[in-house]
Amino acid sequence: MNAVTGVAGRRVLVAGAGVTGRSVAEALLAMGAHVTVTDAAAGRLTDLPAGAATLAGLTEPPAGTDLVVTSPGWPPTSPLLVAAAHAGIEVIGEVELAWRLSRTLDEPPVWLAVTGTDGKTTTVGMLESVLRAAGLDAVACGNVGLPVIDAVRTHKVLAVELSSYQLYWQSSMRAAAAAVLNIAEDHLEWHGSTAAYVEAKARIYTGAGLAVYNADDPESTRLAAGSPNRVGFTLAEPRPTQYGVAGGWLVHGDLRLAPAAEVRPAGPHNVANALAAAALARAAGVPAEAVRAGLLAFEPPAHRVELIAESGGVRWVNDSKATNTHAALGSLGAFEHVVWIAGGLLHGAPVDALVAEVVPRLRGVVLLGADQDAFAAALARHAPDVPVHRVPSGDDEPMISAVRAASAMAGHGDVVLLAPAAKSHDLFASYIHRGTAFTEAVRALLGAVAVPGAEPGQPG
Repeated sequence: MNAVTGVAGRRVLVAGAGVTGRSVAEALLAMGAHVTVTDAAAGRLTDLPAGAATLAGLTEPPAGTDLVVTSPGWPPTSPLLVAAAHAGIEVIGEVELAWRLSRTLDEPPVWLAVTGTDGKTTTVGMLESVLRAAGLDAVACGNVGLPVIDAVRTHKVLAVELSSYQLYWQSSMRAAAAAVLNIAEDHLEWHGSTAAYVEAKARIYTGAGLAVYNADDPESTRLAAGSPNRVGFTLAEPRPTQYGVAGGWLVHGDLRLAPAAEVRPAGPHNVANALAAAALARAAGVPAEAVRAGLLAFEPPAHRVELIAESGGVRWVNDSKATNTHAALGSLGAFEHVVWIAGGLLHGAPVDALVAEVVPRLRGVVLLGADQDAFAAALARHAPDVPVHRVPSGDDEPMISAVRAASAMAGHGDVVLLAPAAKSHDLFASYIHRGTAFTEAVRALLGAVAVPGAEPGQPG
């Protein structure tokens, strides 16, 4: 079954009853499919679209199943998906289904796709803002929150954020333009190896009309090398065909697009994200003036280099989304003098290179979470003179303790930066929960002295 038109009358199993699974079930029912939804948690199999059957905890597809559509969180090693593959049943993801659906529409939307280890959500947000500044009917969708299967039916241009999980399950997508922002080791527990993770990311370039690559990132550059039509972006002064930074401006050749100082959130990594967004938007025909207008209008999402408060010459910045060392390096590089709050679950990732790189910026470090020892050892090796405070593992309010310790270390001109370089699930439900805890602790400490316009942490 290679087209969505073949779904009518067929039996389709939807694996996962979260936001994506519910949207998939609704779309399939509208296409005339017989839909069954399964999930390990029976409690999630409620309030599904009318007409969808439910079966909790399936480990193999029901007899007669023609297609399995899986939610992105389900790894390929899941017993149900393994059983489906062994039975010769096609397994696809929501993105693949959305692409197939889009090809049946009278006016298929334009897909501008973004992946990378870090910066995806910020980049598609910037891209959406630039596209809308040009007057286009555009929306950010995919891993950013709105399922692609919903967006293809309602908008003309899609800024599609794609995780490696989503890319693993898609095969026929051919984006008008696609970008790999960067590659660093991540999600190995899902993919099984770095090579498999990178291979999944590389799928975004297959058949893309334009491959946008990071000329400062060797893996991004390598992955785009086979694309017949490609363009690079760099934080250095660009070559004639590249996007880059010259004279304080984001440029494409001789064309000035926007002042680098206007890019928000701050930091070189976000200037790179803005360049990628500009290249993708320009591929869709957006004029230069809309690039600047869109970047100026962009509202950065919460928990990503988010300025929470400023008091006594000290700025408090929430980058809880820096869940790996690559992201934390970009965040730390945005500030000259930092009291760094770090720690969490590293899942075996090394931190020595990160610590060695940022030593000149550190005024102090506060460690919390399960893998403090790895950070402490790296700091002892590379920054023995930097004061380090460790929040005890039994602390009932670890973020409150961390914020108080950071406040004692910070002086005028310093930034207290939550950039954990690790996952959050040892102490918090998510990076959002962790960032919200930081925000609340800072505002409690400072008596709710907040920056005008700074927004509280929000779910995402």
